[in-house]
Amino acid sequence: MVIQRVLEAEVAIDGNVHANIGQGLLLLVGFEAEDNAAVLEKMAHKLVKMRLFGDADGKMNLDIQQVQGELLIVSQFTLYADIKKGNRPSFIQAAPPAVAEALYTQFVAVCKQVLGRNIPTGVFGADMKVRLLNDGPVTIMADSNNL
Repeated sequence: MVIQRVLEAEVAIDGNVHANIGQGLLLLVGFEAEDNAAVLEKMAHKLVKMRLFGDADGKMNLDIQQVQGELLIVSQFTLYADIKKGNRPSFIQAAPPAVAEALYTQFVAVCKQVLGRNIPTGVFGADMKVRLLNDGPVTIMADSNNL
């Protein structure tokens, strides 16, 4: 998962804005076949508690709820690209599409439950154009293996 603190972000599909947010976090998420419900729960709870927003002194001491930030979740299997051999990335580590889509849907549902509100998303498997204004910039890479 790539977490980006943003001032704004949007996802467009076929030239039309599908979802957008103001200040908050843009998540680019991919899944491995070994990921499961317990991992998704842990990721969602960790994400909501991460202090990524500045307090009155400019220190990253506030979480997304404290700043009333928004969350936009976009699926991105290419996060699991293996570029060790040759010039074409291999995506063998990424969960197969049916598994990944189920994990994505479940992760969004868990995030909605943890935050207690609706969360805009991209569309799994769609050709999406993602636009963002990174704040900081703050970009964090998180993996289910290092939570």
